[in-house]
Amino acid sequence: MKNMPILKWALVVAIVVVLNLFFNYSIFLVYKTPKSEDFCKQEQVQKIPQNQAECVAVGGQWTSDPSRAYEKPIPAGVSVPAGYCNTQFTCQKEFDAVNKVYNRNVFVALVVLGLIALVIGFFLFEITAVSLGLSFGGVLSFIIGSIRYWSDMDDYLRVIILGLALAALIWLGIKKIKD
Repeated sequence: MKNMPILKWALVVAIVVVLNLFFNYSIFLVYKTPKSEDFCKQEQVQKIPQNQAECVAVGGQWTSDPSRAYEKPIPAGVSVPAGYCNTQFTCQKEFDAVNKVYNRNVFVALVVLGLIALVIGFFLFEITAVSLGLSFGGVLSFIIGSIRYWSDMDDYLRVIILGLALAALIWLGIKKIKD
C-alpha cells in the first residue's frame, strides 16, 4: 500500500463518506425525524377563514392586507377578505420547536460519534489510511452536526462548544502528534 498513494487516498475518502453515512443513517433509524404533516394536518377540503376571528379560531395568524387599497376596483357583489389567514401558523410553530430539539439532539450525537472516530483515528496512527479516514470522518461529522443545528444554537452554546472542540483538538495534537 505504501507504493500506491492513490489507493490509500481512495480508502481514506471511502472511510470518510461511509462513516458519515453510517452515523447519519443509524441516527435516522433510531431517532425518527419529526414530520410537518404530524403537526399540520392537510384537510381534503379546506375552509378559508374570511376574517380575523375565524382565522384565530383555527390556530391561524391573520395578516391585514394594506395592498388592497391599490388594487383595481372590486366588482359589486364580490366578497373579498380584508386580509390573509396563515392557517398553519400555530402548528408550524409547534413543529419548528420539536424540530429544533431534534436537530440539537442529532448535533450532540454527531459530535459524540465524530469525537469517538477522531480519537480512534489518533490511536490507529500506525495504519495511516484508516487513521486518516476515521479522523477526517470525525471532523466531517462535526461539520454536518454543526450545519444542522447552527442556526438554532444559542450564541453562548456556540462559543462553549467551539472552545471545548478547540481544547480537545489541541490536547490530542500535543499528546499524539510529536514532531
